[in-house]
Amino acid sequence: MKKISRKEYVSMYGPTTGDRVRLGDTNLILEVEHDCTTYGEEIKFGGGKTIRDGMSQTNSPSSYELDLVLTNALIVDYTGIYKADIGIKDGKIAGIGKAGNKDMQDGVDNNLCVGPATEALAAEGLIVTAGGIDTHIHFISPQQIPTAFASGITTMIGGGTGPADGTNATTITPGRGNLKSMLRAAEEYAMNLGFLAKGNVSYEPSLRDQIHAGAIGLKIHE
Repeated sequence: MKKISRKEYVSMYGPTTGDRVRLGDTNLILEVEHDCTTYGEEIKFGGGKTIRDGMSQTNSPSSYELDLVLTNALIVDYTGIYKADIGIKDGKIAGIGKAGNKDMQDGVDNNLCVGPATEALAAEGLIVTAGGIDTHIHFISPQQIPTAFASGITTMIGGGTGPADGTNATTITPGRGNLKSMLRAAEEYAMNLGFLAKGNVSYEPSLRDQIHAGAIGLKIHE
């Protein structure tokens, strides 16, 4: 049996059980607690790698076939620190564990079938963790979105209409027309965006109209 060094393994498949990972330029160290993949049966995309017909990819489509697989990701969440493949189906996480071809590989989870229609994203050496939620956004400019992504934010909630005085002062998108414009603009971005409407009014139909227009909530400001 061919063997490779631990250093070679990490460079190819990412860290495994017992390996330690430094977070950026900090003194915070993670230790991998568990590896859900199977040694010798790891899936990997690329020239001469294993995601191909008859190897880690089944040769026939099925209802269990993933739309996207993230391979060999280091997952950090409330359940622990571990390495696994992540399967996406119909826009949702279908499973976390060992992905591949059950006909050819050991340990493949039933809901993590890699098939002809499966896209691959190489996550070796990358950390997958829950995204942050910022609930106080003044939507002044679209440049805020890539900056938020860079800091791990995946959901932005607040209000505004762009570079206006009302936006600078409050996190409110007032009225049906402004909400419609902001929702249309939001379609361009992969960020999850939620807009708060103006709640400082005593006339109930005005509040209902803004909710029906797409606001996720109401905010009382001056």
